[in-house]
Amino acid sequence: MFKRLLMFSLTFTLLFNCAVTKKPEFVRLDNVEILDSSSKSITLKVDALFLNKNHVGGTLKTDDFKVYINEIEVAKIVSDEFDVPKRENFTIPLTVAVDTEKLVDKSSLGGLLGSLISQNLKVHYKGDIKYKIMGYSSIYTVDEIQDIKIKL
Repeated sequence: MFKRLLMFSLTFTLLFNCAVTKKPEFVRLDNVEILDSSSKSITLKVDALFLNKNHVGGTLKTDDFKVYINEIEVAKIVSDEFDVPKRENFTIPLTVAVDTEKLVDKSSLGGLLGSLISQNLKVHYKGDIKYKIMGYSSIYTVDEIQDIKIKL
């Protein structure tokens, strides 16, 4: 009887001290850069920085993560599941190819010309990153705007 109680107490203590239901901390989006640009498309990359203090990993995934350039929705990012490492800082690279035709319409032509002259684009990332582990799930809502320099 004592052994069962001891095993139950030990198991209970281990399960609840490992912080299984504590999600990794979303730090920020960082390192926005243009990987490639041409007259047909612009490829952007941004790193989502996280800190996982847990003794367990899990997975992260993006669905319906939207990218706006100069306030025009230009793309959606859907990623594969990313394995979260235990007890460390990590980044998830988010890459998106933007069709330049989406940037040019009559209502946004003035803003685009202004961006080309100033060589700056206002990039807005908005959406959810989902964290899952052992039946527990949580969502990070990301809504960040960054200005990036373009090279012509």
